[in-house]
Amino acid sequence: MKRIEALRVITDRTPDLAVTATCAATSRELAAVADRDNHLYLLDAMGLTVSVGTGVALGIAGTKVSRSVVIDGDGSLLMNLGAAATAGYLAPDNLVILLLDNGVYASTAGIPTQAEKLDLGAIAESVRLQVLRAADTTELGNALQRALAEPGPWFVHVRIEPGNEPGTPLLLIDPVVHADRFRRWLTNRIAA
Repeated sequence: MKRIEALRVITDRTPDLAVTATCAATSRELAAVADRDNHLYLLDAMGLTVSVGTGVALGIAGTKVSRSVVIDGDGSLLMNLGAAATAGYLAPDNLVILLLDNGVYASTAGIPTQAEKLDLGAIAESVRLQVLRAADTTELGNALQRALAEPGPWFVHVRIEPGNEPGTPLLLIDPVVHADRFRRWLTNRIAA
């Protein structure tokens, strides 16, 4: 499955949830599929996606926003594996981490990551995250259905093909303006 195919499945199931996405190609492709106010693109913040998404999960606990959904990549997660340990330690039951694992740093000419030899799902399991696995759109849809319905924290290890979707435009947005857009969506959604 290509990353953009996985992102279509994810956006179909998360129109009213807080979604935090890692930088570069993942954010660009997510915006190309559906640029929504509930999407927080972490531009130039590789390695921080799980940390931010865990904080969002803690912040929205007990509100009308039922889940904090994190879309991360293997390269980004490997830059800050401690974030997964913290998520497992804090154990917010409304956290869903979706790891799109292509085994490479997609934005740097496909240089292999350590995920080539390490099972990031097994690592997530070792820090007390509930792990589901998906290798195609049907499995991803089924995993998301479960993770969005049952208490977590969840870690969905999604195997995707290397490569970026050609022709997706750069996200040339002001991070401050973008963060404010997400904050306003979250505030309005909680108050509704």
